[in-house]
Amino acid sequence: MAIYLPELDPAQLWFPPVEQALEQPDGLLAMGGDLSVARLALAYQSGIFPWFSEGDPLLWWSPAIRAVFPPASLKFNRTLRKQWQRSALRLTVNHAFNEVVQGCAAPRNKQPETWILPPMQQAYQQLHQQGYAHSIEVWQADQLVGGLYGIVVGGLFCGESMFNRIPNGAKFALLALQQHLGNYSAGWIDCQIPNPFLQQLGATTIRRADYLSLLQQQAALTSPAGHWQPQVLSLAYD
Repeated sequence: MAIYLPELDPAQLWFPPVEQALEQPDGLLAMGGDLSVARLALAYQSGIFPWFSEGDPLLWWSPAIRAVFPPASLKFNRTLRKQWQRSALRLTVNHAFNEVVQGCAAPRNKQPETWILPPMQQAYQQLHQQGYAHSIEVWQADQLVGGLYGIVVGGLFCGESMFNRIPNGAKFALLALQQHLGNYSAGWIDCQIPNPFLQQLGATTIRRADYLSLLQQQAALTSPAGHWQPQVLSLAYD
């Protein structure tokens, strides 16, 4: 059976209502358009994100079931506590955004191909320059060993991707992110599509309507001045 998708005109800034997203594949909403800062900002503010592979058209998604980390859901366990104490790790915000994106886009053992293609990398670099996109970095000495990046909508962090170069590097970035968000908001993190790894860390699932309500609530929050300026983070683990 043929699938009909609305095709977006790059000259017109709009999206179809998310309720029109397909059930199979879950959440596929539209194709085409562009990756401009204005369109990407509108997408995240509407509960939509881009996701496409090499050779595919630009595809936009709003899944019926969303994965999120609720406030205070990310905690140190004994293993993480011991690793943190002995590894001399350092955490920063927005010290190496482009390097984090490149780390997330690099091939992985079980995932040789990437969806973070050069046009996506360039688009998120532009979002970062405009103050929408941010990164958390994990350092060991002067080496970048983990991190994540995503988009902030008020008090909600819409996570895009993360990577490890040491065991648990991304987990430390997530812990730091939720604690950093907690300085001005509840600390919700959107991680888009559920998978076993995220659920093992503490992610839960909510329906699209509940996510949109959460998004609207969190979008009304404003971060304090300088909250996302480049800085070193402390991490509470007691």
